[in-house]
Amino acid sequence: MSATVPPPAPGLPASVELLGEAIRLAEPRALRLLAVVAIVAVLGALALARRRAALRAAAGALASRVAPGANTARPALRLGLSTVGLALLALALARPQCGTQTTVTRRPGVDLVVVLDGSRSMLARDVLPDRLARAKLELGTLVDGLPGHRLGLVVFAGSAYPLCPLTGDRAAFRLFLRGVDARDMPDQGTAVAEALLAARDLLTGAERGARSRAVLLVSDGEDHEGGGEDAARALADLGARVFTLAVGTPAGGPIPLVRPSGELAGYAKDRAGETVITRLDAPGLARLAAAGGGEAFVLGAAEGGLPAFAAELDRMEKTELEGRTVVTWSERYAALALPAFLLLLGALLVREGRPAPEGGP
Repeated sequence: MSATVPPPAPGLPASVELLGEAIRLAEPRALRLLAVVAIVAVLGALALARRRAALRAAAGALASRVAPGANTARPALRLGLSTVGLALLALALARPQCGTQTTVTRRPGVDLVVVLDGSRSMLARDVLPDRLARAKLELGTLVDGLPGHRLGLVVFAGSAYPLCPLTGDRAAFRLFLRGVDARDMPDQGTAVAEALLAARDLLTGAERGARSRAVLLVSDGEDHEGGGEDAARALADLGARVFTLAVGTPAGGPIPLVRPSGELAGYAKDRAGETVITRLDAPGLARLAAAGGGEAFVLGAAEGGLPAFAAELDRMEKTELEGRTVVTWSERYAALALPAFLLLLGALLVREGRPAPEGGP
């Protein structure tokens, strides 16, 4: 039986050499139980000593006749068996491991850069709880279902900011994704073209790039700068397909202004003092996807949402992107647990005193 285990607690050696073999404890904190076993052994020995002293004080040299069934050998044997059994059980709980196996795992996948709109229009609540929060939630679910792929992240508003280079570390990607907040973006606007070009730089700068590359633009479609379709064509010329994920509704909604405390301070207004309504530009996102050789999807759609995008990504040609070396240690706790069980069972079977002779009092 073998298992991949985490490193032992800090301050303890990872392994020791014994007769040329590396031995490791996966749960070294369980060794603290040995102190409890030692205390139990000492208390048991003191109890036996008091018992013997009390018997001698009461009966003296006639102790064997007064209490023929009382002796110290059997209780001492029970205490010894119990103590050794508990000690072995504590060692077994520390999960001793001996012998290692080294394997190399490889996973096929593609290079995917998520380009996330972090402008304030993504705070509109026509999609609950708001566009950006819903997009982050759905993307987190998507990431869990994309084993083997390398993921990168670009966030943009008036400017583009590469947050996460291409990596196979899902936890790192989710950490950067959770940190995206439209209120923290220094430049407001929607520079789609700049964001797509930043995604291109992530793809071309990666080591051992995959045969298949993809970019997923997650946005409400507003593009204040223009040039998005040209940038999508530039990505397509490099062999990267550009997909879009529309977030929002055609009816749209106002852009809330939120204080640092989280309270709603009102809604964004234009120069004429009218409340700004931000609406989903699904046709614009579809044109951009067509220019990039990809497809357009709609967040939350029954048939054209992120599951459809994941299926499309799965149909793309894969490349073995990761080669991870995994060292597994063989578990040896059973070699201690079985003797511990037998010793504890033996302690239960040993009688407290000698059986009285037949015909005795």
